[in-house]
Amino acid sequence: MNDRPKIKDIAVRLGVSAATVSRALSDSGLVAEPTLSRIRDLAREMNYRPNVSARNLRTKKAMAVLMVVRDVGNPFYLEILKGVEATARAAGYSVLMGNTENDSDREVEYFDMLRDGHADGMILMTGKLPEREGFLASVADAPIVVALEAIENAGFPHVLIDNQGAAQNAVEHLIGLGHKRIAHVSGPVPEIMSIHRRDGYRKAMAAAGLPIPDGYEPVGDYLLHTGQRLCHALFELPQPPTAIFVANDEMAFGVIHELRKLGLDVPADVSVVGFDDLFLSEAFYPPLTTVSQPRTEIGRTAMTMLLDILSGGLAARQPATMPTTLKIRGTTAPAPK
Repeated sequence: MNDRPKIKDIAVRLGVSAATVSRALSDSGLVAEPTLSRIRDLAREMNYRPNVSARNLRTKKAMAVLMVVRDVGNPFYLEILKGVEATARAAGYSVLMGNTENDSDREVEYFDMLRDGHADGMILMTGKLPEREGFLASVADAPIVVALEAIENAGFPHVLIDNQGAAQNAVEHLIGLGHKRIAHVSGPVPEIMSIHRRDGYRKAMAAAGLPIPDGYEPVGDYLLHTGQRLCHALFELPQPPTAIFVANDEMAFGVIHELRKLGLDVPADVSVVGFDDLFLSEAFYPPLTTVSQPRTEIGRTAMTMLLDILSGGLAARQPATMPTTLKIRGTTAPAPK
């Protein structure tokens, strides 16, 4: 480790001051060409890497951010992480993943990491704060950006999608195919995201003058086996649906598995629409019709907002709302006659 090149080594080779090399390698904008290019070219040639520990001691920053999610095993988060990591890396930050599994104690531990300086900021994707008295007040001024799962009245900047509008559009697609008996397998209620997607379903049904029979709104938890179980319950009803709008793709996969077990064809007998557009959705057979979210851009936007806060900027007052697209594939078809 002793032969690791240092700033002063580059300075000696080029006959400039160590301060000039430091400014050039930190993108300060204070070093002009051609000196800037000469320093950067030699740094690459010498395989120079900054001493992160020393820099952190000087700046009193960890140069790391936390991305906290419910379930790190959910593939939904991977594309968001890519966007966060790419933007963070370009700014010299690393990204730490936090996995809460809906455990309040673990949630508190990640906030403690932020308060203790192990991370400089947080991108929060759990849709909630720990249920402890006064907790919001204790983190109100912390550098936190909330992504996708909104936390109402928290005051943090948000990156969101229009869940209600996207859900309404998905159900209108089924109505346009002639379906009248349309069920909705929701996410966990009363979580905000689940309520908004359910509201979009209800709004589309009401606008078309279609009733929602008892049992047509079973509440799930975003897991595959729950989709299977709730689908089975739907087809024990006196009049089962001909179409199902599901609050996420993982439960939609479970719904389709159960329909096949029941001897029903998708989409000839029952149409299914999911939400999220996981990478498996297109590889699934038949390919899943689903609401696509721009997950990489969501990650980039959330990290950019967090960098603005970390550099001393004001937190955005209005949420950044990202667009969605309904990807029409092979699991929807005209209603059976």
